[in-house]
Amino acid sequence: MDTKISACLMTFNEERNIERSLQSVAWCDEIVVLDSFSTDRTIELARQFTDRIHQHTWEGFIAQRNRIRQLASHEWVLFLDADEEVTPALRAEIEKELAGNTLPYAGFRFPRMAQYMGKWIRHGEWYPDRTLRLFLKDRGRSIGVEPHDRVEVYGSVKNLRNPLLHYSHNDIRDHIDNINNFSSISAEAKFKDGVRFRFLDLWLRPPWRFFRSFFLRLGFLDGWAGYLSARMSMFEATTKYAKLWELERIKPRSAGDDSPPAPSAE
Repeated sequence: MDTKISACLMTFNEERNIERSLQSVAWCDEIVVLDSFSTDRTIELARQFTDRIHQHTWEGFIAQRNRIRQLASHEWVLFLDADEEVTPALRAEIEKELAGNTLPYAGFRFPRMAQYMGKWIRHGEWYPDRTLRLFLKDRGRSIGVEPHDRVEVYGSVKNLRNPLLHYSHNDIRDHIDNINNFSSISAEAKFKDGVRFRFLDLWLRPPWRFFRSFFLRLGFLDGWAGYLSARMSMFEATTKYAKLWELERIKPRSAGDDSPPAPSAE
């Protein structure tokens, strides 16, 4: 395959996952790691796979993604989280797509399959969870609202069939810690953007998240793991909007801010 790929991973204290993730992209032409000053063995383990290791203070998901994209040397960039794995089937599909001399696409989306409570989740909100991770460096950038970054490309995008594997949470405690962290980031971002708390958001969005995940998207077919993931999605929505309410009570907005409130969005 003449087309060259830079696999890009952001890390912070990922010694539990980093070897599996880096091994899954060892076939790429380059691996770039951008670390936020890990205090465990992440850097030591990453050096087994690459010498392209950089460290930078955490700036947020969007800024950090754009920074690591600029560090990549090759024309195609493959974003991978440290708790994700590219399967041999997905690798083969990528190599087949990039084998042509001229490509009509600027990027490729993958379905993402999460392992939760020892079970691969194949329904609900978590699957197929298609995400654009492989794209032309000069035609893509990361955008979004923290903590949910996404890649925007200028050109056509193709959906691939084989999934990226996501080892999402070590246990329930880890999941709750993650929800606590991400809901704080999300509430802060909404507050900063001028989004106003509405009682209906706190009242209606959480049960809707559960209903959509467990019933409309067939999460019940994943058994107890599907039920727990749907309940956690409901809890995440509750926590996010409760924290937005809290911020409005403890952080008065700037004086003279008479601009109309931004629409509330999930």
